[in-house]
Amino acid sequence: MHKPQIAVILLWVSSNGLNLTSNIHYFLGAEAAPIMKKSNYLSMLLLLLTLVCWAGTLWVHGMTGVYAWLALKFILPAAGAVWAVVNLIWLTVKLVKRARLNRLLLNLGLSAVLICHFLLTINVIPLAYPAAIANTKPGLTVKWPLHTAAVVGWGGDSVEDNAPHAVWSSERWAYDLVMEPYNTGSSRAKDYGIWNQEVYAPLDAVVIAAYDEEADITPGSEDVLSMEGNHVYLKVAEMGTFLLLNHLKQHSVTVAVGDKVQAGDLLGLVGNSGSTSEPHLHIHHQRQDPTQTRMPILAEGLPLYFEGTNGDPMPVKDDLITPQP
Repeated sequence: MHKPQIAVILLWVSSNGLNLTSNIHYFLGAEAAPIMKKSNYLSMLLLLLTLVCWAGTLWVHGMTGVYAWLALKFILPAAGAVWAVVNLIWLTVKLVKRARLNRLLLNLGLSAVLICHFLLTINVIPLAYPAAIANTKPGLTVKWPLHTAAVVGWGGDSVEDNAPHAVWSSERWAYDLVMEPYNTGSSRAKDYGIWNQEVYAPLDAVVIAAYDEEADITPGSEDVLSMEGNHVYLKVAEMGTFLLLNHLKQHSVTVAVGDKVQAGDLLGLVGNSGSTSEPHLHIHHQRQDPTQTRMPILAEGLPLYFEGTNGDPMPVKDDLITPQP
């Protein structure tokens, strides 16, 4: 900056009577009491919003619960972090002035409560989306989507059995299916048992999305191009709900949008596309049309059960499931 510009700025500051010391005094002296009181009102408003979000998640459900859950995991922690920074700056100056801290400590305590919700986001506190399976309708029962035995990598109602899915509303009762060998640590897709296995329609339905142009990624890599990868989405006509099958192999999908498939029709092959650590088949049931949602997590997951197998209708992690003839 040139010296003439500096002189002009200094003259403007002087002529407008802006004095740093007096401004700090205004903010932190007796005149600051009304401002601090208003800041406490903001803290109370944030606390009320937190309670409303928990109420919406625990007792309202539906899309109200979905948005409330996402607010608890993303928006409120971010708001808490911003509010904490503002109040920490205020605290620093107040300590210099040796001013009273009572109201400020209330703000900081509320900020800490909001920030703690981030522990839900990163699964330090692995809490399943609080929807009771008995009260979530409709459930869907389908056939096993593979013609051979497979292991449930993740699945079921509890967060212990279904950690990556149960913590999100859209995938509350999703499954990841694998085959021996799995969890090998190999960087070659062909070293995994489920790679290139045929995937079949689990029920009679209409294809609303079919995509297989995404390249399969190297197992264990971070070269993720999308969340779902190559996929087939089916609409369950009698219920108006949707079944999603993800992480299919590139150029393997055999159906197109608008096709009416019957249970047992070939849909494609298992691949390693999308957000995946190794080849597997992801399948879940949800209420909202996945082609109309802005983000995959903006949906309400619904219970999904299997029939015609040797296992429980809702298998859990590490179950070996074999389809029965």
